[in-house]
Amino acid sequence: MQNANVTFHKTVVYTIAGLMLIPLIATLVYSLSSSWGATILPDGFTLDWYGKLLTDARFLAAFGRSLFICIAALVLSVVLIIPAIFVVFYYFPKLDKLMNILILLPFAVPPVVSSVGLLQIYADSSVPLVGTPWILIGTYFTIALPFMYRAIANSFEAINLHDLMDAAHLLGASTAKAFLLIIVPNLKKGLMASLFLSFSFLLGEFVFANILVGTRFETLQIYLYNMRQTSGHFTSALVMTYFLFIFFLTWLASRFSRGANS
Repeated sequence: MQNANVTFHKTVVYTIAGLMLIPLIATLVYSLSSSWGATILPDGFTLDWYGKLLTDARFLAAFGRSLFICIAALVLSVVLIIPAIFVVFYYFPKLDKLMNILILLPFAVPPVVSSVGLLQIYADSSVPLVGTPWILIGTYFTIALPFMYRAIANSFEAINLHDLMDAAHLLGASTAKAFLLIIVPNLKKGLMASLFLSFSFLLGEFVFANILVGTRFETLQIYLYNMRQTSGHFTSALVMTYFLFIFFLTWLASRFSRGANS
């Protein structure tokens, strides 16, 4: 009876997984086909669409812009969040519950509403931010906060923070030196997991990028949106390239996450 239940559950899971993979496999096959009309199978297979994509200067520029914005936002997050979490856990541990509520506020407001609010605030500002990457870096920083804070906070909970700091103080290290040389290295796996997870999420962000900068600073998602009217084979190659890159980042995040929890 137990074996029958296990077999039934596996069958259900594999069936659902197979159904979910059908659109992805179809997109992959279409991106590799030279032409595919009214026949069941493509007329032939080619890598020309991927070659055109990877040699497209506009695609490479958009991908580079997305990398710049995401990396800059994550660097800003690391510089500000790790010291903030250290202060909370070491000096004011009771504030952790309040911080868990505050970091979820970016998800409480829909991106469209946030974008319109930012446009109203900065449209007439003396500092020209709308249409520039700097406003995206700031908004992406707020989006990354929940992912960064929760993952790094879990690492802080697992390292016996007060014991490590007390041992460092007994050996003559200052609080700042102990934080940089002892605490930060112990956060490496949790930090890397949060970085890869946040990066994969930010790279796919579209609403803020479309409303706040649009084609004035074309990111990868804006490029994908603008290329939707071109060849279906080309856009399928673009989607698959994007998917494989995100899948790789998610796999890295899961690997670091398992290492951080072990």
